[in-house]
Amino acid sequence: MKNSNNNVLTTHIISGKYKGKKLELPSLDVTRSSKSRLKESFFNVLQFDLIDKIFVEAFAGSGSIGLEAVSRGVKRAYFVEIDRNSYNILVKNCKSIDADRCQTMYGDTFIQLPSILNSLKNSNDEIVVYIDPPFDYRDGMEDVYEKSFDIVRKIENDNIYMITFEHVSSLSMPETLGKFQLKKTKKFGKSSLSYYIKEEK
Repeated sequence: MKNSNNNVLTTHIISGKYKGKKLELPSLDVTRSSKSRLKESFFNVLQFDLIDKIFVEAFAGSGSIGLEAVSRGVKRAYFVEIDRNSYNILVKNCKSIDADRCQTMYGDTFIQLPSILNSLKNSNDEIVVYIDPPFDYRDGMEDVYEKSFDIVRKIENDNIYMITFEHVSSLSMPETLGKFQLKKTKKFGKSSLSYYIKEEK
């Protein structure tokens, strides 16, 4: 992550079709950019499993995770962001990468995410969901994790391949969320990634 000459924060696509392409980032007062080490680790876990899947990024910010997924061959990416400035940057980033494979939604993740998943319930495509709730910067967000867990508990889709939470490392993650089970957690300083997959019957 770096400042370009006009003080616009940028990051870039790490790998895939659009490797090296620049993405703009919103102000860090409003959103945390996923660290490149964490991002790299996440995509190393999924590798080629992303190809032709649907990718959904909740609390998307600049969309850097979902756009990395687009670069690596997902069929379509959905992004949800509630902050107006971040959303405008997200739309700009999608246009500069691959607008046809991006669907951006301005609004509340707690309303939009269940709605997106519901619309994909009968799809034959497998879905990867990435949930990165804000740590603490927005008023009224104290229960953001609990509300995020609740969304996952209520998911009825049978076509979810994996759900990943990016979260503050001090948080103890639930072993199960509805029909999903915690597979592993990997720590990167203050942030961690926790991977959930469907419980084996």
